[in-house]
Amino acid sequence: MNAHQQSGHPKATAPVNLLHLTLIFSALSAFAPLATDMYLASFPQLAQSLHTDIGKVALGLSIYFLGLSVGQLVYGPLIDRFGRKGPLLLGILLFALSSALIVVAGSIECFLVLRLLQAIGGCAGMVVSRAMISDLLDEREAARFFSLMMVVSGIGPIVAPILGGYLISFAGWQAIFVFLTLLGLSCLVATQFMIPETLEPKAKQPLEVSAIVRTFGRLLVRRRFMIPTLLGSAVLGGIFAFISGAPFVYMQLYGVSKVNFGWVFGINAIGITLAAQANRMLLQRFSTTTLMQAGLLVHIGCAVLLYACAAKLSLPLLVLSIWLCLAPIPVIAANATALAMNACAQDRGSGSAIIGVLQFALASLASGAIGLLHNETIYPMVGLMLGCSLLGGMVSLTDRMLPKRT
Repeated sequence: MNAHQQSGHPKATAPVNLLHLTLIFSALSAFAPLATDMYLASFPQLAQSLHTDIGKVALGLSIYFLGLSVGQLVYGPLIDRFGRKGPLLLGILLFALSSALIVVAGSIECFLVLRLLQAIGGCAGMVVSRAMISDLLDEREAARFFSLMMVVSGIGPIVAPILGGYLISFAGWQAIFVFLTLLGLSCLVATQFMIPETLEPKAKQPLEVSAIVRTFGRLLVRRRFMIPTLLGSAVLGGIFAFISGAPFVYMQLYGVSKVNFGWVFGINAIGITLAAQANRMLLQRFSTTTLMQAGLLVHIGCAVLLYACAAKLSLPLLVLSIWLCLAPIPVIAANATALAMNACAQDRGSGSAIIGVLQFALASLASGAIGLLHNETIYPMVGLMLGCSLLGGMVSLTDRMLPKRT
């Protein structure tokens, strides 16, 4: 099947099987959570193997997030100039090669440099996938596709530590990066043979510093782009606040064992999956804007109730309350991404880069704030989850209060 057969509203004529596209882009979007969360339990082993301390090993996380941000800003203009597929293939190859070299890294300095390269390569899939989907599909169909991507984005950080723990137990920390190497090579082959170029030659943009600056500046002041971008990024911060705060809340405050933690933590993946599928069905009847706003209202309401009752909830009720609070996020984020990308016109690569950078910036702030606000209670976690939802609400309210969109 091609895009015309599988989607009711294709925008491009490039022949593509959307099932293949879904599987490959889902794997590519999993690079970031797998490369960051899978090796967390291996810090002591890594420190011993590289003759350093855990603090320096932990720098690999910060450097990886830096690479994700810088890399996305680089890929945006590149894929608007040279097309989508070439830079994507180069990025995947860089991810696979750097992952393989980490296995034989002999020093912490080498490890950190390779982590930076791994991130720069790994972020290509995130930028290019958003641009390609917007090339191929209209706003509503793109939102349905992004719903599936939200499943991976939400489940990845939950599943990655569990998978990483098993690999470390069986074969040590090197097994993590062998796995990432094999994943990268598999995606490289699949992309080469199953993903077509989707940028039409006439749509290519000039690759000049002045033109790049003008493009980014144009998007940053385009309200139809920035409002959904900021709204989606804000609510995604709530997921990362939960990911960072859950280990302390569940294991220290509620006494969940290490064995059971992964399963209690992973229950939220079910909510994310169900919400994403519900969004896909609802998009057949409602607009992306309607669903984004409705999801935001439900999310804020659940976050307020969670914060108000957090200290009094039993473990089952807490898990259920968090489940209800997080479930609307993929609905909000998928539709927000579709709206933002639809507003990019011919600058989809640069627009995708801005979306990615803002999402990771707010996610990093939310994760870091958990540590800064830690006070031996549940409130830093649920407070930040509430704060992220209210920030999304403020963005939406501001949009409603301002004059007609530009």
